[in-house]
Amino acid sequence: MQMKNIFSDYGLTLSCEQQKQFEVFTEMLIEKNKVMNLTAITEPDEIIIKHYLDSALPAATDYLKEKLSVIDVGCGAGFPSIPLKIMLPQLDFTLLDSLNKRLNFINEVISELGLENIRTVHSRAEDGGQDKKFREKFDVCVARAVAPLNVLCELCTPFVKKGGIFIAMKGKDGENEIAAAEKALKILNLEICEVIHKNLPNGDDRNIIIIRKKSQTPPQYPRKAPKPSKSPL
Repeated sequence: MQMKNIFSDYGLTLSCEQQKQFEVFTEMLIEKNKVMNLTAITEPDEIIIKHYLDSALPAATDYLKEKLSVIDVGCGAGFPSIPLKIMLPQLDFTLLDSLNKRLNFINEVISELGLENIRTVHSRAEDGGQDKKFREKFDVCVARAVAPLNVLCELCTPFVKKGGIFIAMKGKDGENEIAAAEKALKILNLEICEVIHKNLPNGDDRNIIIIRKKSQTPPQYPRKAPKPSKSPL
């Protein structure tokens, strides 16, 4: 599979160094997946499309062009943050996840790929969003298919500065999730800026939902776990 050509079709230019970083990441992901559950997608060609290209799609928008601080909430095995960092090395990344084993793997990837200005944080989103070190400290938050949009808005936007953006990366039900999140958007002082529709080469639908934070998050949000998911806004 010609990764450069595939990325190019989506407005993404891949250098030889970046392609090598993705190849090393693939090797590490497949190897580590033998001993811990990181991904159900294990064929290299599928990893390129369903993980790397899918994660990198926001890099082709105008929302990540500057030197911005970005937090990936619920980063899992490093998606979308590691592909985005490879594509846009100028971004300063914080990767937050509740499972330390995953973060240990990501730290190995960061070291092996020689990535700079990127770090991991072991925390639940509900706790991190109330922590003064992280609350309203980031220009951008990204999250990829972690939870329904109304739940994600409560978990993710407390990390974002006033005027910053939240990029929610969704599948084919993205538009339906926007309708269901109307109450959450209002309560949390958020507005939808744009919804970018894409189709992956395998036909999968993708919706990149760009949400602007109009003013500070009310202090009671995010609520303690498990309220955001058990009783969504």
